[in-house]
Amino acid sequence: METIVDLASQLRRKEISPVELTRRCLERIEKLNPSLNAFITVMRESALAEARAAEDAISRGEWRGPLHGIPIGLKDLIDTAGTRTTAASALYQNRIPGDDAEVVRRLRRAGAVILGKTNLHEFAYGGSSLVSFFGDVHNPWNAAHIAGGSSGGSAAAVAAALCYAAIGTDTAGSIREPAALCGCVGIKPTYGRVSARGVIPLSWSLDHVGPLAATVGDAAIVLQAIAGYDALDVGSAAVAVADYVSGLREGTGRLRVGVPRGHFFDELDEEVRAAVEKALGVIGTLVGSVRDVEIEVSSDRTVQAAESFAYHAEDVARTPELYQPETLRRIRSGEKISAAEYIHRRRELDAERWQAQEIFAEVDLLVTPTTPIPAPAIDRLKKNPAALRPAELVLLRNTRPFNVWGLPAISVPCGFTKSGLPIGLQIAGAAWREDLVLRLAHGYVQTTR
Repeated sequence: METIVDLASQLRRKEISPVELTRRCLERIEKLNPSLNAFITVMRESALAEARAAEDAISRGEWRGPLHGIPIGLKDLIDTAGTRTTAASALYQNRIPGDDAEVVRRLRRAGAVILGKTNLHEFAYGGSSLVSFFGDVHNPWNAAHIAGGSSGGSAAAVAAALCYAAIGTDTAGSIREPAALCGCVGIKPTYGRVSARGVIPLSWSLDHVGPLAATVGDAAIVLQAIAGYDALDVGSAAVAVADYVSGLREGTGRLRVGVPRGHFFDELDEEVRAAVEKALGVIGTLVGSVRDVEIEVSSDRTVQAAESFAYHAEDVARTPELYQPETLRRIRSGEKISAAEYIHRRRELDAERWQAQEIFAEVDLLVTPTTPIPAPAIDRLKKNPAALRPAELVLLRNTRPFNVWGLPAISVPCGFTKSGLPIGLQIAGAAWREDLVLRLAHGYVQTTR
């Protein structure tokens, strides 16, 4: 697949047209989306209009940067002015926002072409993308398997080259888990690094917005465009943004890597274990040191459950039939949480985020498997609905702690199972050190190809 890194220079030199790129993507969507179900809404006419505008601007020498003229998808809980944003729910099937989300505004400012809205697990409350008013999302490597979730459509679209990058959200792993299962790159930045204003929430305290892309370099370009302080977002932080793209060229030889085997390496699929151990061997040749570390991990989900119910309480009371039954069940799990319990748990979350800084006293980065298992088969989960949530909790087990801690983490491909399903490697860093996370991820992928 052509990368944004390669295409950007060609676009700037007018060797290729944004209209041509957009048409390519639209043709692939028309051909492959019926089997993958990655897109809910394809914004064909507006995308072509944006591509023509980008072509005209570039021809006048008004090149805005490496995203100018690049077709990108958006998870369909990110608001787009004048185009429906459904959250994959019947409740919002005709919801048309009046304003763009801040992340969309920044993409447009960078000159990106918005192709359409990608499918997801309804209201982002799950890790399989099998619970959607618009149907299941399928894995491009094997359509009989899940794409992961909740940003399953975004990951599938990138992996199948329906777009050159996509934006997802991540509350417990919903960017990194589908990236791992679909064999692409997905990064969750530090909490507050990318504005969540205009994004339908799952849990205000845990939601993160970030890119999925084919390569680490492409993910860095997209993150560069969307990162930064938003004064109108109460969760946004006024912390300087590093030069992620240039930082990829810096060396990794002095980095100290920690491997938290407790929790993160428990009960791994053997093919996942073998691929990750091989990846750690490669990383050992790239960095200054690799050592095992111990980290305590909490499994409490009170904050997420309470905040999800708080957002949905009125609609659940008024029109419960408009939710998928499994989503309704999950939302109602937070109904009986008291204000006192929520406040207590929210304060504990703040304490965990503060204590997480201690992890990086002796190491710069952590490396783990992204998911303990490869993508499950859709039929297996459909035949036994009671197995769906337990399977999702296993898939999200290694990613969720970094949402609790609010730390940046990326998933990159590190191999395949014998049956051809992708395996992901997770690299995480200290708060605001997306640059280090991206640097080691880039170094590893460049070494292994």
